[in-house]
Amino acid sequence: MTKTILITGSTDGIGLLTAKKLAAAGHKILLHGRSAAKLEAAAAEVGGCVETYAADLSDLTAVQQLAEDVRADYNQLDVLINNAGVLKAPEAVLENGQDIRFVVNTLAPYLLTDRLLPIIPGAGRVVNLSSAAQAPVNLRAMRGNVPLADMDAYAQSKLAITIWTREWAKTLPDGPAMIAVNPGSLLASKMVKEGFGVAGNDLSIGADILIDAALGARFAEASGAYFDNDSGRFANPNAAALDTAHADDVMATIKDLLSQAG
Repeated sequence: MTKTILITGSTDGIGLLTAKKLAAAGHKILLHGRSAAKLEAAAAEVGGCVETYAADLSDLTAVQQLAEDVRADYNQLDVLINNAGVLKAPEAVLENGQDIRFVVNTLAPYLLTDRLLPIIPGAGRVVNLSSAAQAPVNLRAMRGNVPLADMDAYAQSKLAITIWTREWAKTLPDGPAMIAVNPGSLLASKMVKEGFGVAGNDLSIGADILIDAALGARFAEASGAYFDNDSGRFANPNAAALDTAHADDVMATIKDLLSQAG
């Protein structure tokens, strides 16, 4: 059955390859990126039935507009893959003082999911990109009050998205399923090349597990789970995600920051 699937950050890397594979299987793909030119090139490369949406996920107003644009075009979205992420940026601190890693990797996907949830059916899925790099969240850093090194901010933002995946899933017993996935360490993405200076491993390792999480039977009843593709199994995330008090604090901070952003 043909599915309508939105993939954020799908103009290159794992997102683009995932889009190409899903389009080749006959699914309707909604591509997202910051650059209209890159989106046009990606759409040509993906082929099949595609639509494009431009939005800068470091701007939460643009995230809300992205959701409104998708909802204006579609009354059902079967799968949302929150793939977009950032490790390094020319300006790591945004004008409002917040760290771009927390905004793009944690807050934007939460807000986008929230705004699109009304059109995602119970049998649908939200697939969130986590990482093997996870660290307890410094709540003051998430608020923009403490500067962090690139990798520290990235690891904390990835634990934060894993936490909200777990916690939000508990409130949705009838679905859609929310799943956090580490697609694999050191894959051949732009982020890995920029962050670690290595070519990286086959991107298909990551794309294939995202497709499985989006459509595969073993993920249908796995809402709230974390899948570690390095070990090829469902696993526990960093212990801080299992700490109820820490998880509650992270959730409260996310909701407060989004409330402040309007």
